[in-house]
Amino acid sequence: MTVRVTLVSAAMGSALREARFDDGGPLEPAGLRQAEQAAGALPAAARAYASPSPRCAATAAALGLRAEPAPALAGCAMGRWTGLTLAEVAAAEGAAVARWLSDPAAAPHGGESLLDLFARVAGWLDALPGDVASGRGPVVAVVEPDVVRAAALHALGVPGPAFWRLDVPPLSVTELTGRSGRWNVRWGRPAGG
Repeated sequence: MTVRVTLVSAAMGSALREARFDDGGPLEPAGLRQAEQAAGALPAAARAYASPSPRCAATAAALGLRAEPAPALAGCAMGRWTGLTLAEVAAAEGAAVARWLSDPAAAPHGGESLLDLFARVAGWLDALPGDVASGRGPVVAVVEPDVVRAAALHALGVPGPAFWRLDVPPLSVTELTGRSGRWNVRWGRPAGG
C-alpha cells in the first residue's frame, strides 16, 4: 500500500524572517493572508496534523485544515538559544554554533540534537503505513521547515549534514510517497499553486 504524505511548511512568522530560533511567535499578517489564499489548494487528505507551534497551528487553521497536534512533528528544541537570532548566538557562542552546524549529534544549546530530530520525524513517518493500512488514507501535515528537511533526508536516505543544504520556503509543499520503506520526494511547490 502506498503512503502519501503532504508536508506544508508554516507561513511566515517573525522568527523565520529574523533568522531567530523560534520562540512560539504568531504568524505575520502577510503570512496569514497568504495561507488563507492557499486554502483549498492542497490535495485531499483523510488526516491532518500540525506541529504544536502556534505558527503551524495558525497556518493549518488558515488553510482550512482540522489538524491534530502532533508532538513528533515539533521543530527542533533549541534550549537556551530559543528566541535569539543566529547572529546573537554566533557572537556569544561562535565555537558552539560551529559545532552545531558541523556535527548533527551536537546540542550545545542544551536542547535537541539534529540526530534526535531526525529520529523523531523518521519514527513518525515510519508509523504511517499502519495508519494508511487501517483505512486512514493520505496525510497532510503543517510543520516547521526543519521538520520538512528531516523528513526529506529520511525519505531519501541522505546523511545528516545535507540538512543545511535544503531550503524550505514558507507555505511550500513537499510530497512524500512510499511503500515498503522506499520513499519518493516531490519538492517545494507553493501551497497555492
